[in-house]
Amino acid sequence: MTGPGSGLPPHPGLAGGPVYLDYNATTPVDPRVAEAALPYLTDFFGNPSSSHPYGAKPRQALADARAQVAALIGAHAREVVFTSSGSETDLLALRGAVLASGRPRPHVITQVTEHPAVLETCRALECLHGAHVTVLPVDDEGLADPAALAAALTEDTVLVSVMAANNETGALQPITELAALAREHGALFHCDAAQAIGKISLDVKALGVDLLTIVGHKMYAPKGAAALFVRDGVQLEPVVYGGGQEHGLRAGTENVALAVALGTAARIVAAEFADGAPDRIAALRDDLHHRLIDGLPGRVHLNGPDKRRLPNTLNVSVDGVLGHELLAAADQIAASTGSACHSGTHAPSPVLTAMGVDPVRALGALRLSLGRWTTPGDIETAATALIRAASAQ
Repeated sequence: MTGPGSGLPPHPGLAGGPVYLDYNATTPVDPRVAEAALPYLTDFFGNPSSSHPYGAKPRQALADARAQVAALIGAHAREVVFTSSGSETDLLALRGAVLASGRPRPHVITQVTEHPAVLETCRALECLHGAHVTVLPVDDEGLADPAALAAALTEDTVLVSVMAANNETGALQPITELAALAREHGALFHCDAAQAIGKISLDVKALGVDLLTIVGHKMYAPKGAAALFVRDGVQLEPVVYGGGQEHGLRAGTENVALAVALGTAARIVAAEFADGAPDRIAALRDDLHHRLIDGLPGRVHLNGPDKRRLPNTLNVSVDGVLGHELLAAADQIAASTGSACHSGTHAPSPVLTAMGVDPVRALGALRLSLGRWTTPGDIETAATALIRAASAQ
């Protein structure tokens, strides 16, 4: 078994440090993942494209990793393209679809709380390739309205891009409904699932998506490991030109070690899902929330949906205190706010602002995100530290 309280050894990178509640920023690399990848940095160094014996082991490892990633999302191995990051993967999906469409003025639809990797790519497509971009609003829970998408779709729409889960609030978008609408209008649907992969089960066929972004460092693999699901038959312009690796979409000799790491991480996550890990993490998250409410009566406000969110994510504002000041005072935990700091001045989170959250409340927000190594003791320590720090304000 794996997961909190189920016998998983402590992670060496977390020993002796503050309670880590920033799993949405990045996850510790699972030692099992590092162990699986290491031989491909040392012993099995060959180029997987080589026909001699030194290429055979890396080539098979690459194929196995592709199959493991595909199995996690219900895809075929041939539909998985390895990349280097979520941002590159989003670029391949968006730019690739727009340029391959052949439309003189292609129309792209996204929504306002997307990751900057999507929003900035959309801006670049407008400036560099003449695309027309529609950015949908969200409601007070951070959710896009399928009716708004239906009204925005036109005969020129070539792509709709909506994330599976928001990185700040954990809000889960109605992807199945949105993808069905796009399909009815002949448009492709891309889903940035960077935050959702590893936290909830996703099946690309059930979702009805054409393109899906997978990011390794959000699911206990190293940074630099990512992948794009490309449904059979979908045409994309390559992101890197050259020798034809990765189905011709991303040239360059494959990083076998990172592919193996991503595949191993996917296999472990699948086993965790079968073992009920999301429910255990959700119980810890709710325990933290209830402790904060009880310890700071009337001062704690949930940002985002109560039910329709990731099982590991708690975004709350505390009345009377700024989020960054609260985290600085509660030095026993490592977590995030959604605010941006420019020259010492803090601005409200663009995500919470788009949801209509009052600026003062938005500046008080904390994002507390749990993960594989979070324990009940961590929750007690974090709650005590936050309550003590907030009470002193």
